[in-house]
Amino acid sequence: MIREKCENKTDEELVLLALENQDFYECLVERYEEKLARYIRRISASSKEDVEDLLQEIFVAVYRNLNDFDSGLKFSSWIYRIAHNKTISSWRKTKSRPQMVRSEEAQELVKIVSSDEDMAKDLEKKFDSKQVEKILQGMDEKYREVLVLKFIEDKDYQEISDILKKPMGTVGTLIRRAKKQFRDIVEKENIDV
Repeated sequence: MIREKCENKTDEELVLLALENQDFYECLVERYEEKLARYIRRISASSKEDVEDLLQEIFVAVYRNLNDFDSGLKFSSWIYRIAHNKTISSWRKTKSRPQMVRSEEAQELVKIVSSDEDMAKDLEKKFDSKQVEKILQGMDEKYREVLVLKFIEDKDYQEISDILKKPMGTVGTLIRRAKKQFRDIVEKENIDV
């Protein structure tokens, strides 16, 4: 019954309803569980079990702080920010290096990044997934992260700004530098394209 009432509601409306009736919080969890799990896997080397543990921590933190949600922000940006913080914190505790993109997603990233006019010459041909993973592993974490948010998670500059707590101009700069670093690694490694 609650689920049916959730279908046509915005995230922000569901937050208000969840504050009055905790059953509505389940709708937010269902709406974001898969998306956040994908995001966590992309920015960390977490196992399936670790992702599930992180999701539980994230949803507990979101529920506890629901009253503090700033309705001036998009809920998606707010929850991704919490997921970002929890994932980075967990990564720092384990001190393992993140593996950003899984093989099946690697081709999509190359396709999207290479469609940018200034990168087209360098990335006209397809990479195999292993090559892309190698390139991404060689990138600075801050650059990998913006590539994932922009090109895989399909976030706009404002959302990335809200998630990373950086000005939009900085986000644009990070994306340009990330593309350049991606291209430079391709050239340096002399990867066949």
